[in-house]
Amino acid sequence: MTGALFALVGCGGAMPEDAVLGADPASAEQAQQVDNGLTVNGLTVNGLTVNGLTVNGLTVNGLSTQGFNEWFSQNADTAPMVMAYIVKCAVPEGQTRTFQSTATGVKYTWPGNLGLAPGWAAGKAATVTEQQAVSACLAAHANKYGLHIALSVLGRTAEGAAIPYSAEELSQFNEREACFFGNLFTNDGLFAARDRDFSAAESSTRACGLSLKADSCAPITNIGSCAQFCTKADPSQPYYTQCTYNGKTYPAITTRVKPTELFRCGDGVCQFTEHAGSGNTADSCRADCGA
Repeated sequence: MTGALFALVGCGGAMPEDAVLGADPASAEQAQQVDNGLTVNGLTVNGLTVNGLTVNGLTVNGLSTQGFNEWFSQNADTAPMVMAYIVKCAVPEGQTRTFQSTATGVKYTWPGNLGLAPGWAAGKAATVTEQQAVSACLAAHANKYGLHIALSVLGRTAEGAAIPYSAEELSQFNEREACFFGNLFTNDGLFAARDRDFSAAESSTRACGLSLKADSCAPITNIGSCAQFCTKADPSQPYYTQCTYNGKTYPAITTRVKPTELFRCGDGVCQFTEHAGSGNTADSCRADCGA
């Protein structure tokens, strides 16, 4: 059903159920979930390009229709994609949010999924914790290659409720990847840390969570390992609940991927994440890509 819009798109207006989707990721996710057969709430598809990972000029509290329209129009190339992921992260599964651009007349419907910001989704001003939870979720969905990759998203909502997951999900997505946190709506920044050992010989279709290069996924900064900065409320759970960096503590999102998303120099295949060279690293992989 189409629920009441949160403050961000508060007066976008109702629209028919067959309205145009706001971005391809929504369609891609629906197809991916059918293919893998999992309906766990935390199973999702990334594909938010890092150059679109911005909410500059978008405030989260009490935006007027005109204010949102102006932001949307000024960021016409990326706003539909960003909104698709904001709604995916903030709004519960089974609900949608709608908007019609006054500049172009194009109608958008964005489906919810993870429900990380219940208050904001219900029309209240976003709390700092909700901003942080949605920011972590956006970072987790970023892919510098612009690929739509299935992943398992684990963590808690801004109100502390766990994102549901199953043993089947953990079994299929059995490679621990990364943890994400920060606040995109302020000047805090976005951060990623690795949740597994990772060497220079390895590469990934996801890149940003496992990168050994601090500048490869701006505005996301990879700061090291999750164990350095993050803690679990329950050690038996497969996700971190919070991370502390630069003196601030944030709620965290933890991701897992399928083994097919990870590559290693020397496996006999020159992957698109690898380059020719004289060494044995992903950036210089003679064994797979030649000299």
